[in-house]
Amino acid sequence: MEAPGFNLQHYLDRIAFSGTPEITISGITKLMQSQLFTVPFENLDVQAGKVISLNGDAIVDQIVHKKRGGYCYQINGLFSLVLQEIGVPHYYVAARPMVNPGQNPKTHLAIIASIEGDNYLIDLGFGGNSIRKPFKLSQIGIETQHDFDTFILEKTEGNEFLLKVLIAKEWSDLYSFDLVQQQWIDFKPANHYNYSHPDSFFVQNRIVVLQNESGKKILIKNAVKSVVNGVSSITSFEENEVNTVLETEFSLKL
Repeated sequence: MEAPGFNLQHYLDRIAFSGTPEITISGITKLMQSQLFTVPFENLDVQAGKVISLNGDAIVDQIVHKKRGGYCYQINGLFSLVLQEIGVPHYYVAARPMVNPGQNPKTHLAIIASIEGDNYLIDLGFGGNSIRKPFKLSQIGIETQHDFDTFILEKTEGNEFLLKVLIAKEWSDLYSFDLVQQQWIDFKPANHYNYSHPDSFFVQNRIVVLQNESGKKILIKNAVKSVVNGVSSITSFEENEVNTVLETEFSLKL
C-alpha cells in the first residue's frame, strides 16, 4: 500500500507512542500494542452502507487524523506503512477465516515480517482474537501466551499454517494461511465482499473491539463484553445509547 501523505510522527502521536520505534521484537511488540490499545477494530462505516476505500491516504486520514478505526485492510495496512517507514521487510498474505463453520474465502489480510533474522506473523486486525505481539512462524505446536490469551500455530495437511486460540479450555480455529506473497490490489475483491455482500459477517453484524493492558472490550450488536484479567462481563444497551457507548467505551466519536 502506498500513502504519500503518511507521517510517522503523526501516527506515533495518534497511538500515544513515546520514544523512537526500535526494529527488535520488543520494539515491534510495543508498536503493535500501542496501536491495539488506541485504534479500535470497527466496521461502523460498513454498517452505515459506505464504500470502504483501500486508498492509502484515505486510510491514514481515517485512522490517524479522524481518530477512527477500521477492519483488517485498514488496520494492518496502516501498520504496514509503519513497518515500511522504519525499515522492516514484510509482505501481505491472504488468510482464510475459520471462526464460522463452512467454507470461507480467503478474505483476511495478515503480514509476514522479517525481524532479527526470523519470520513472524503480524496481525492487529482480527477483532477480539488478534495476536498482541509478533508470532514466530517456526514455533509450530508451541502454546504461546499473549497476556491473557493463549495461541498456537499448527500446520495443516495441506501444509498451511493454522492459528488457533484457547477459549474455555478448548482450541478454536481462527484462520489458515500460506506464505504466498499478495499485492495490495489483490485484496480489492475481498474488501468489496466484506463491505457489501449480504453474507459478510461485517454486513450482518456491528462490531467494535478495543484492546487494553488488562484485556479488551467488544461491542457486538447492542451489548458490550468487557474482559478484565481473563474474566468476562456483558452489559446491554439501547440503540439510542450507541453513540454514547462508542465514545465512552471505545473513544470513538462519529
